[in-house]
Amino acid sequence: VVVGQGYHERAGEAHAEIHAIEAAGPATHGATLYCTLEPCSHFGRTGPCVHRIVTAGIVRVVASVRDPNPVVSGRGFEYLRAHGVRVEIGVGAEQATRLNRPYLTFVSHQRPFVIMKAAISQDGYVAAAAGARTRLTSDESLRHAHIVRAEVDGIGVGSTTVLVDDPELTVRGVHRVRPLTRVIFDRRLRTRASARVLSTLSQGPVIILTSAQAMANSPDQVDALRHVGATVQAMESADVTAALRWLGSEQMMSLVLEGGPTLQSAAWQAGVVDCVHLYVAPLKLGSAGVKWLPTGILSTLVETREEQLGTDRFTEGYVHRTY
Repeated sequence: VVVGQGYHERAGEAHAEIHAIEAAGPATHGATLYCTLEPCSHFGRTGPCVHRIVTAGIVRVVASVRDPNPVVSGRGFEYLRAHGVRVEIGVGAEQATRLNRPYLTFVSHQRPFVIMKAAISQDGYVAAAAGARTRLTSDESLRHAHIVRAEVDGIGVGSTTVLVDDPELTVRGVHRVRPLTRVIFDRRLRTRASARVLSTLSQGPVIILTSAQAMANSPDQVDALRHVGATVQAMESADVTAALRWLGSEQMMSLVLEGGPTLQSAAWQAGVVDCVHLYVAPLKLGSAGVKWLPTGILSTLVETREEQLGTDRFTEGYVHRTY
């Protein structure tokens, strides 16, 4: 009989174990707790889950995987065993690893879990011509993309995407629990203070990652961007990996990298893409278009799946990782 369930709703708030214990009430005495990840044993932004497990009278914990976080790894299980709780590890480990990919990537690589998302034509183009705003995919694909946006911590785009498409980078038609951080990778600081994304700060912060040289060359633009509410941050390196690690230091655990091809190619070459979402529309744009990455990258992915979304073919696949 299931007496209580819970999940971790957002960073800094109660973990899944605490929600499950509170939902169960006095029925926790003599109960078994099932969890996908080792219960925490340290004081972070929340208290240790293992203390609540013991005081709740739980006698057995079945956990799928150890927490790779060095401040936790193994210590949670040790505490439980020291206080008379039976511990079993490894049940459903494969499924739990899939479920916890963002967290495991964040802890193991000190950066967000990166989903590279692209909408392309059948012949592999993202736009009809350079500088042309081109909508390719169906309403069903658009809704799916917004569902994904609603589940991640941030969206990342390059400055060319902001200049050409002038997107809002918001979540539409789907409920989102917390604000969505928008990240603009803009080494030359080309983003204008009038960009539409900067008119949507009520829906989440906007971070512009640029170079110290660009900031020194354009102090008035920096002031204008900050005046409308953007965070302008200088990166020591133009390397996308360094930028992602900075985002990791800001506690961003997951990011959808939505474009354009230059930024996505740099991320792929740097080995920091963890998942690919590809929407293929049933049309051709011809050789004058803007080419996406070689679609052969799909053959390197694991656990791929395909789905029909309206008139489009959607493919999801993962880069093999060890944690």
